Amino acid sequence: MLRSALALLALGAAALAGPAAAQDAAADPAADLAPITQRWLDDAVARNQTAGMPLRMEVSVGNLDPRLRLAPCARVEPYLPVGARLWGRTRLGLRCVQGATAWNVFLPVTVKAYGPAWVLTSNVAPGAVLTANDATESEVDWAADTNAVVANPEQWVGQVASRQLVAGQALRQNMVRAPQLFRAGAQVKVVAQGPGYAVTAAGQALAAAGAGETVRIRMNNGRIIAGIVGADGTVEVAL
Repeated sequence: MLRSALALLALGAAALAGPAAAQDAAADPAADLAPITQRWLDDAVARNQTAGMPLRMEVSVGNLDPRLRLAPCARVEPYLPVGARLWGRTRLGLRCVQGATAWNVFLPVTVKAYGPAWVLTSNVAPGAVLTANDATESEVDWAADTNAVVANPEQWVGQVASRQLVAGQALRQNMVRAPQLFRAGAQVKVVAQGPGYAVTAAGQALAAAGAGETVRIRMNNGRIIAGIVGADGTVEVAL
């Protein structure tokens, strides 16, 4: 499910990177910017909503400062500013492309993406191992936070709470981590792999780490290398 959500974002970014369809504006452009923006956003979401996608998208448009006065414009073009994305609280640019006076304004936009997630049923202390009884499946707004939702049970059951977790929170990637397989200073097995060969040696971990995490290791010759921790605690280094 998480991969599907990321795919939706990638599709949305690709569509928005192309030329935006300019929209007709009223004689009083400020009065008609919200409807223009709403239609453009609804179309963008509809184009990228793939069959079977678990997310139910909702888009709402805010208002301009009522003190703002814009020159008449025959055509207004919506566009996504550089660095912005249609996710959570964001903004959409609108520029006059056919008028006596060029202008450019930004409207606040909120994009909600409702989909299945796992919501905590009770508080979880930092460092505690999460079990299947700690959360229940529910629909939440994935876009309410910049951190990705942990949508599948295998991604959080058996993981450790990285901080104090509170009942009612939807589980996200920054809230859990892999259990530590060794502490800082521990002697670990290091496997360095190259094309057609593998070399095994011992080294000292410079930090605690769990499976899948990157850790720095001081080798016996004093050299410091980085590798990825395997499920059995072995640190794998690619050469």
